[in-house]
Amino acid sequence: MFSPWPEAGTPLDQVATPMPVIDEDRLAANIHRAQAYLNEHGKAFRPHIKTHKIVAVAQAQQAAGAVGINCQKISEASVFADAGFEDILITYNILGAAKLVRLRALHERVPRLSVVADSNVTVDGLAGAFDAARPLTVLVECDTGGKRCGVQTPEAAAQLAERIAAAPALHFGGILTYPAVGGAEAVEAFITTTMALLAAKGIDCPMRSSGGSPDLYKAHLVPSATEHRAGTYVYNDRSMVRAGECTRADLAMHVLATVISRPAEDRAVLDAGSKALTSDLLGFSDHGEIEGFEGARIVSLSEEHAVVDIKACSDSFPPIGSVVRIVPNHTCVVSNLFDRMVFHRNGIVTRVEDVAARGTVW
Repeated sequence: MFSPWPEAGTPLDQVATPMPVIDEDRLAANIHRAQAYLNEHGKAFRPHIKTHKIVAVAQAQQAAGAVGINCQKISEASVFADAGFEDILITYNILGAAKLVRLRALHERVPRLSVVADSNVTVDGLAGAFDAARPLTVLVECDTGGKRCGVQTPEAAAQLAERIAAAPALHFGGILTYPAVGGAEAVEAFITTTMALLAAKGIDCPMRSSGGSPDLYKAHLVPSATEHRAGTYVYNDRSMVRAGECTRADLAMHVLATVISRPAEDRAVLDAGSKALTSDLLGFSDHGEIEGFEGARIVSLSEEHAVVDIKACSDSFPPIGSVVRIVPNHTCVVSNLFDRMVFHRNGIVTRVEDVAARGTVW
């Protein structure tokens, strides 16, 4: 039976499209660079595996020096627990009896499992699902400007930490934030104020976890943070280039697509629609950049088609049947669209890895 997945040694121009491909050397360089930077500044690194969802890539991150991994959902963490990862942080409020049963089962097989909470409801649910014989480590999630989840003030953080510390089935592990880009000053102020309030209550705050790839190489601007979490850095994408966190030479992921139509002088169509490219704009006005054809703009996506405005480069844009390389706006979403990921070196396939945690969103 035909398989679209290429064998090692296959040239990229023979790979079925649409297909995301990962440059081995750029991937390795991205992992090394981030780990070296955080080592230099005395911070632990906890990669967020949402970007790749691949066991082998997480193993490479851990081998480089990562202290553990960051997952978002119980099902995602379970994949990596099955693969032998022993230090997993789930940065998501876990609520409801069914999920708490699954969390307890996961806790029983992961030596160092931590979760977060930002409300009494979440804390009380966790406290009722675990027991003092093996307490669950819980961090207070703090909103330092990202305006997603998190308690709103250091006072609220201290109060919730006190509630966690008082629960026999729980262990207070520290505080965590996913800050706004450029928010180092606000993060540092929130952490130091919270630590002072906790110290006054006699509560230790061993872990102070900050995060984000757009500010990864500014982690030293939050000296009170003990660790940093980041995901996108491992592949990088168009948004990371725009943020100045990487160069085009650091882009490890591209999506290969074929020109399937040139129906008009000013329009081309590719075989990579919304099922292959993220619809996330992230502030861009188009759906990815076609490498080498900067005047071309992917102006719309349907399920299986990408419509490209080529008015600015109609004479040079490739003909029907040609393969182009797209830099996605947001790599993390692309990973969740494919069962496997093709890796290559110098345009030759090296391996194909299962995206083992694809679809693990519950």
